[in-house]
Amino acid sequence: MGQNVKVAVIYYSSTGNVHALANGAVEGAEKEGAEVRLRRVAELAPAETVALKPEWAGHADATRHIQEAGVNDLIWADAVLFGTPTRYGVMASQLKQFIDTTGPIWEKGLLSDKVYSAFTSTFTNHGGQESTLLSLYNVVYHWGGVIVPPGYTDPVQFELGNPYGTAHISGDGSPADVHLRTVRYQAARATVIARALKQGRN
Repeated sequence: MGQNVKVAVIYYSSTGNVHALANGAVEGAEKEGAEVRLRRVAELAPAETVALKPEWAGHADATRHIQEAGVNDLIWADAVLFGTPTRYGVMASQLKQFIDTTGPIWEKGLLSDKVYSAFTSTFTNHGGQESTLLSLYNVVYHWGGVIVPPGYTDPVQFELGNPYGTAHISGDGSPADVHLRTVRYQAARATVIARALKQGRN
């Protein structure tokens, strides 16, 4: 596999769809030989709000054992995959709040020259998938990172049809095989390119 690559999969998921995609991303990166950290960002919604939706409360309980993301996970990683549901066409506030804590390490240049990629889930078709991914990538421009989308670089991409990143429609049910194959491919591609960049610097 060549040089060891460290991949962080950092996500927010309220009812489990993005969590399922995040697990797929872990599988794809590990298949390429990466050392992977799966991290969830902190929940910001009040407990009483979460409790109003059984799927939300149930998922929060089921994933409580997953370590919360910290900025050290970004420093550690050679490649980072972000996962978020769409909230009115942009990333969820929980992920944005985590990103907003990165100023001190950004100022030191510790977020530059890494590979970044992203995936999302919306309730409906045309529910903001592309705008969510593109707006998330705006952060990477500021960091000086290397954006690695899946593009149309594998036959599975023509099945799902989103070159910006894996995108799932939750109104159709949980992520299907095509979504998991796509996010595995996306994570594998990010890992391969991160390894090539790391080898080129050494």
